[in-house]
Amino acid sequence: MNGKIQNEVKVTYFEEAADYIERIGILPLASIIPDYPSLESITAKENWHSDTELDPWSWRVRFPLEGKAAYGKFFKKKAVLVSPEWFPWVHACLNIGTDTEKCYRDGLLSRTAWELYQLIDMDQGIDTRVLRERAHMKAKEDKKAFDNAVIELQDALLIVISGVKHKVNEDGEKNGWNSTVYETTTNWMRENGIKTVNVSKEEAHKELMSRLQDSCSDKAYAFFGKYSEPRRGFL
Repeated sequence: MNGKIQNEVKVTYFEEAADYIERIGILPLASIIPDYPSLESITAKENWHSDTELDPWSWRVRFPLEGKAAYGKFFKKKAVLVSPEWFPWVHACLNIGTDTEKCYRDGLLSRTAWELYQLIDMDQGIDTRVLRERAHMKAKEDKKAFDNAVIELQDALLIVISGVKHKVNEDGEKNGWNSTVYETTTNWMRENGIKTVNVSKEEAHKELMSRLQDSCSDKAYAFFGKYSEPRRGFL
């Protein structure tokens, strides 16, 4: 392994970042992988949260909206961007199953996560505020359980983050924090013309590691080897 993919690349514009993700395949937002780039490491710190077209924080939801990358907490429950070409392999390797009801019955999915999944499946593109309301989890004491269940669904590759919804006042002006929008993974893939791959989890893992072999350092390769191990579940 030659470690060619490092943090020397610097990007300024969204299009450059999209091209980079297409080349690298997997790009975390923060530097969670040793000797491996992140959106944070390849962009200028002063551009973050600048509320300009150069702000990488705003790009994170533009990627899935434009079908440039899948976005969600897929590795170590941390936010990651995955190119459309690579995502079917990541999905095949890490999803816990396509029959979510069976996953719940077999103890692979918590009850809260299963209930939230059904609500998301019925209203693709639902935002956090509406989802909490429909799940009867608006109370402050329910927030932790809600957040954990949403992360659980992302970690299981059952849902993706597909955008944000702006909170507005009666005059239509932005008012308050944006709200994250969710879709089921299968719906996002279908909407963006991304087909699943009909392979076993072991075959998907082998393909991912093969793609990473010539571009990762030993440390990064070991990380991916550990955290992309096929998960218990059902294809």
